[in-house]
Amino acid sequence: MSIQSEHPVSADQVYAALVALGAEPVLDPELRPHGPQEEDCRRLLGGLLAKVELEITAAVRLGNDQDEGEALIGWIEQVGPDDALSTNVLINRLQRTGVQLMGLDEEETLPGRMASAMAMAVAADTLGAHLHFQDNDVDGVRRYLGRAETALIEIQRNIHDLRVAVGDAEEEPD
Repeated sequence: MSIQSEHPVSADQVYAALVALGAEPVLDPELRPHGPQEEDCRRLLGGLLAKVELEITAAVRLGNDQDEGEALIGWIEQVGPDDALSTNVLINRLQRTGVQLMGLDEEETLPGRMASAMAMAVAADTLGAHLHFQDNDVDGVRRYLGRAETALIEIQRNIHDLRVAVGDAEEEPD
């Protein structure tokens, strides 16, 4: 279930797009005297994705159906009718959202954020299991369902911790 780009982009192309959008990353001239290298491509793509998401967020007014619809139409036009590709994009988005919810710059992720992050993991892994099921990959289905079930347990544990924090439940004995 590998997705390959019909027209793979180079690190230079992604860097040029970031420059065009006013989001040129600062590259260490000692490490990169000749500019971005191909091994930088994924990181640069992540930066480009962030810049585009920020631009969409600034341009699309929440609750404005026309703004939201136009952005969605543009997305659909780019992705096309390929259900597997669309699902893979959604899985990636859910995984990124889950990681963001964990609050990587914080020492400890609070229970409400952790439960939300694990909910994203459940959604991503359940969709992953669905894709593997469509490919008749039973081992892949089992692997993804196992991850989803583990994340579900974490959701319940963190919801309970949040209830304990507000006094609605007793702390579980060790």
